[in-house]
Amino acid sequence: QHRMDNGLLLRSDVHTLFDCGYITVTPDHRVLVAKKQLKDDFDNGEPYVPFHGTKILVPERESERPLRQQLEWHNDTKFRG
Repeated sequence: QHRMDNGLLLRSDVHTLFDCGYITVTPDHRVLVAKKQLKDDFDNGEPYVPFHGTKILVPERESERPLRQQLEWHNDTKFRG
């Protein structure tokens, strides 16, 4: 759904990797990169490795942050790592 709590503002290449499951954001707002899968599928992925483990900036208001259950769903069903 198009709602504030169901969104992440991502750079277009990172958005594509997120949609394909090569990158995810954990419920505590940390980026995870499927490093091995990127390497296996594209023989690359090095530009994204530095993002692994970094914390994203989120709005101060809880109501404007991504919903925990949406992030958990992405981690459990889409992420390839």
